[in-house]
Amino acid sequence: MNPSHTINLDSLSGLESHNVKTELANYRDKPALRVIEQNQESSKTHPLVIIPNVKFKDGIIETEIAGSPQAGASAGMRGFVGIAFRVQLHGSKFECFYLRPTNGRADDQLRRNHATQYISYPDYPWHKLREENPGVYESYVDLVSGEWTKIKITVSGTKAQLYVHDAKQPSLIVNDLKLGESEGQIALWVGAGTDAHFSSLVVK
Repeated sequence: MNPSHTINLDSLSGLESHNVKTELANYRDKPALRVIEQNQESSKTHPLVIIPNVKFKDGIIETEIAGSPQAGASAGMRGFVGIAFRVQLHGSKFECFYLRPTNGRADDQLRRNHATQYISYPDYPWHKLREENPGVYESYVDLVSGEWTKIKITVSGTKAQLYVHDAKQPSLIVNDLKLGESEGQIALWVGAGTDAHFSSLVVK
């Protein structure tokens, strides 16, 4: 087991931000980094905040995240929020687990089934994975938009699991990480139209 390392998000210094606005905040009684997605239509880089001086290959990432659609966002926005890992130079490639918080309690079972998601950027976006392997890289979990949500990501070789709400069993299992046994950085991930908050990360 790797030694535990806490990453406190209490400073903007050193963070590598792409297509987002960041600010320190106190959100629902917890110190946090607020990350707001900015217009990305003209950019080839996904909205990310890459954490400096952390290399990650195998291990565990634990944190609390909260995501909700930005004020005035279109009806298709879900408050997409997650953690990217094994991030390559300037976010050119990465693996990622993320949540769609507004799907968690939607009055539509199919939307609920899309509450969690795995992607591998840039070659395996969500829509490609859903089209080619429906139901394999996403799943249901109970979520509430804007609320703090505990997540744990475990990674070993080409396998990874996403745990939500201190659950003993994973909500989503991936046995074929698309970047293979790579190594890289860790990043805070947001999707289109999202206003997100991240608490400190524990990496083991």
